[in-house]
Amino acid sequence: MAGRLQAHDAPPVLRYRPVGVEYQVRAARITDIDRLVALSDAGEPLLRRDGTLGSADLMRQLVYLPQASVFVAESHRDVVGGAILALRPSVRAGGFVGTLDLIVVDPATDVEAIMDSLLEEVVRSARNKGCVVVEAGRPPDAAGLERFGRMGFTEAGARLERRVAEAGPERAGR
Repeated sequence: MAGRLQAHDAPPVLRYRPVGVEYQVRAARITDIDRLVALSDAGEPLLRRDGTLGSADLMRQLVYLPQASVFVAESHRDVVGGAILALRPSVRAGGFVGTLDLIVVDPATDVEAIMDSLLEEVVRSARNKGCVVVEAGRPPDAAGLERFGRMGFTEAGARLERRVAEAGPERAGR
């Protein structure tokens, strides 16, 4: 029996679960907007009779504007979350301010992980676009407030904010 493998000679069976991110955060495309509107419960008609822009129409324009960034979180080619960062100049802040205008995640997914990834991308994008601060509305629940706190946001009146760069002339020399 020299050439035969015995049960104790067999290599161990490795059992593993693939580890990795099952979703990605990327810049939104025009084709993502209807899903983003559905997630945000904006359920407004795409075209309003009074001539003003509905949520979907405004988001479609934001996809192409340099003073805004629209992000989506995607899982297996399905949009499962999104965020909108709007930029505005501020003399008081000493540069551009990024405002987290919308952040939404499908409740049937890993809300915490996707929300954290979207927030990280918003802060990274704001820093890359020259913002000195990112501001956000106050979350309605303690868990949301804790999440923003973990991401470096602090209370600033009725809003939350996170500094992402130094303001002022010394910033220009860096």
